[in-house]
Amino acid sequence: MNRDYLQEALATFNGSNWYGWKTHDDDGNKIPNEDRMQYKYIKIIKDGATMPTEAEVNAKIQELKDAEQAAIDKKASGKQKLKDLGLDDDEIKALMGA
Repeated sequence: MNRDYLQEALATFNGSNWYGWKTHDDDGNKIPNEDRMQYKYIKIIKDGATMPTEAEVNAKIQELKDAEQAAIDKKASGKQKLKDLGLDDDEIKALMGA
């Protein structure tokens, strides 16, 4: 399953449930559902919420991706350290549950 980094990033601003997606562009044209989830189509639906800049959202997306990659790297490093200690793949799987 692909992560929805945009929505994960948006959820970190203003608390939860502060945004929605425009259904029509500025010219009144209907935005197809598959095209709606873009920064330019965000609408604020919660009083007091402020729109983060696109740069802030992109920075948060990169932070989420970096954290995900760090977790992957740590898992691989841990597996290698266990192998270096003499454990075989089956033993490592039993310990890590994967």
